[in-house]
Amino acid sequence: MQEQTFGPIRFIPGPNRGKYPHCHSIYIKGARILIDPAADRARLQRLRAEEGVDAVWLSHWHEDHFMHLDLFDDLPLAMHAADAPMLADMAGFLDAYGIEAGEMRELWRALLTERFHFRPRRADRLLAAGEIIDLGTVRVEVLHTPGHTPGHLAFRFLEPEVLFLGDYDLTAFGPWYGDRDSSIAQTVAAVRRLQAIPARFWLTGHEAGVFEAAPPEIWDAYLAVIDARRQALLELLTTPRRMADIVNAWIVYRKPREPLAFYAHAEQALMGKHLEELLANGRVVRVGNRFQRA
Repeated sequence: MQEQTFGPIRFIPGPNRGKYPHCHSIYIKGARILIDPAADRARLQRLRAEEGVDAVWLSHWHEDHFMHLDLFDDLPLAMHAADAPMLADMAGFLDAYGIEAGEMRELWRALLTERFHFRPRRADRLLAAGEIIDLGTVRVEVLHTPGHTPGHLAFRFLEPEVLFLGDYDLTAFGPWYGDRDSSIAQTVAAVRRLQAIPARFWLTGHEAGVFEAAPPEIWDAYLAVIDARRQALLELLTTPRRMADIVNAWIVYRKPREPLAFYAHAEQALMGKHLEELLANGRVVRVGNRFQRA
């Protein structure tokens, strides 16, 4: 993938098309602001040395969007207030993912430290919903789009008509809503809200990254993944199942992946959100430690 520019907005692709554990980064020329520093580490080091970075903004608190934040420890950090506590200390970070004490929590501690260069950070600036910031070279509207995380932000760059969707990435995998504070309903609402905003270009945090057209079918297919997961779970629950059985069905990831503990946790997290939803609307009942379609 190649870097692309849209007026003062530069799209910096991450390795492997920005797939996890990387993402694409955005650089605002003139203002020298870097958004989501998890593209190629050497490229970001070169960016700072050659063009300068004065501040870092985060679309949200996830590790694949702050992987190289340690390169900018001395610079101001801006994000939404609802996501800021997750970066303040590792315990809060792990709690927000719903990772309980034990082997999984220790695995994550090591992963965050060694691969994602986690260092506790406190936000220097809290970006507010609806705020329009004049950066000189461009005006940017801050869009609070909870669902993926409670403080997820998208950014609308007004003059070049560029909309950065963050982690609502329009990929075939579909949305992530598996954190402790994630919400399926808010995710759907956020995507539909973003879909309604006019733009000339749409930028995302992963995979395709740049869309020069965003017809309804792209957004519909992205959200259809949610319903496909829901329907697959309902079909599975025609027979009573324990949570372990649900995880082992691999509805989300299709098959076991390595590291197994990592992906099993992710599978359980997403299926757990669907169970919460289906239990709440009476389509699934719980009997002991098993779940069954009502």
